[in-house]
Amino acid sequence: MDPTAAVEQTAGAGATFSALGHRAPFPKEARLLWHDLRGLAHDHLELAALETQRAGESLVAMVVAGMLAAGLLLSAWLALMGVAILALISHGVMATGSALLVAGCVNLLAALVLWRVIARLSLRLRFPANARSLQPASPEFPDGETS
Repeated sequence: MDPTAAVEQTAGAGATFSALGHRAPFPKEARLLWHDLRGLAHDHLELAALETQRAGESLVAMVVAGMLAAGLLLSAWLALMGVAILALISHGVMATGSALLVAGCVNLLAALVLWRVIARLSLRLRFPANARSLQPASPEFPDGETS
């Protein structure tokens, strides 16, 4: 029998290749499994998309609420500074110009402290442990041994 003949194998649903190398159709169970896997993947992707949308909406709401809170805190800080300045002036401790200068220096000092805190915390944004774990291993062994 010539192996290149165009005679197909007819072993029923179990045959996967013909003599020419063409695929026979998948069995029904395999098609159903593939359909179920595609449906499951679609459901997971749709769930991920919905959760991403919900997370984005929550993030926007959090940013807006944070900006409103920052505005309220700023106005409260200004009110407290105004009260402190008025108290210093009314008790005769300082003149108006000196009280305003002290309030400005207090604000600058607080901003400097916060700037230092932000600079220190920004080092964590570089993911130092992940960066170290992704670097290739050194060719030397820690004990100085060689292979």
